[in-house]
Amino acid sequence: MSMPPPLPDRIQRQLPSNVERQMVRIDGREMHVMTQGEGRTVLLLHGNPTWSFLWRKVFKALEGKPYRLVAPDLMGLGLSSRIPTNQHTLFNHGRWITDLIDLMDLRDLVFVGQDWGGPIGVRALAERPDRLAGMVILNTVLGPPKADFKPTAFHKFARQPIVSDVAFRLLGYPQRALDRAQGDRSSIQGDVAFAYKWPLRAPWLNQAPLALARMVPDSHDHVSVPQLQMIADFVSTWSGPSAIVWGDKDPVLGRVRTHVERSIPHARVTRTQAGHFLQEEVPTEIAAAIEDVASRI
Repeated sequence: MSMPPPLPDRIQRQLPSNVERQMVRIDGREMHVMTQGEGRTVLLLHGNPTWSFLWRKVFKALEGKPYRLVAPDLMGLGLSSRIPTNQHTLFNHGRWITDLIDLMDLRDLVFVGQDWGGPIGVRALAERPDRLAGMVILNTVLGPPKADFKPTAFHKFARQPIVSDVAFRLLGYPQRALDRAQGDRSSIQGDVAFAYKWPLRAPWLNQAPLALARMVPDSHDHVSVPQLQMIADFVSTWSGPSAIVWGDKDPVLGRVRTHVERSIPHARVTRTQAGHFLQEEVPTEIAAAIEDVASRI
């Protein structure tokens, strides 16, 4: 482990004062990890195009409580190492999180996943099922697309030749427009919006958002589909304490809630009027779900 690079003051002052940051060496690369507290481990995984900063309000809501919060940046995002575009696969991201679980010796953990963090985390824990004690699922997917699925406009756009490369790589899309995915657009403005744009501020730093968008299946032959099926199979056997916190105003995944509920029929469900990045809008509801799941282990 090594010291992470410093953050701009505009970002650092938004983090809880007792958050610790470190760089963990994985597969010859560096993964940036934020941690807080002591007690039961809670592994929190973000998605595209955010980073561990997304969890700061949940950290604050659980400050002083008996939890060891661990929030890594996915490879290619945040302060973690950049990787070649063709290495952005569900299998690889799952493997890197499995390595993190092993290296940090995370046990009896509550997993919390949103967006790509959901399937990536479950894929990793499918390799280490003995480490998993509970799950809290936020706007994400936990299996392959349905037979009659239609890709969203966002994911269709990500596959448009040339124009998508220009938008994602040169114009900073979608990190410059995250507020449009929110129930309350004011939740990602000013210094908060700056914090999401800063790690992806140049073309040589922002390969991941487009690669991760293209990881989403656009057909049943997509390379991610077998991995998503493995995730669905694992979740179907999971009977431990679970909760779902959902942002119904999410224009990307809001409509998937019923499908996720059916995947984990015993999960306690909290519906909110938040958008896709619900950690910014309903952190206390997420923290409450974590505490509820932990209390039932």
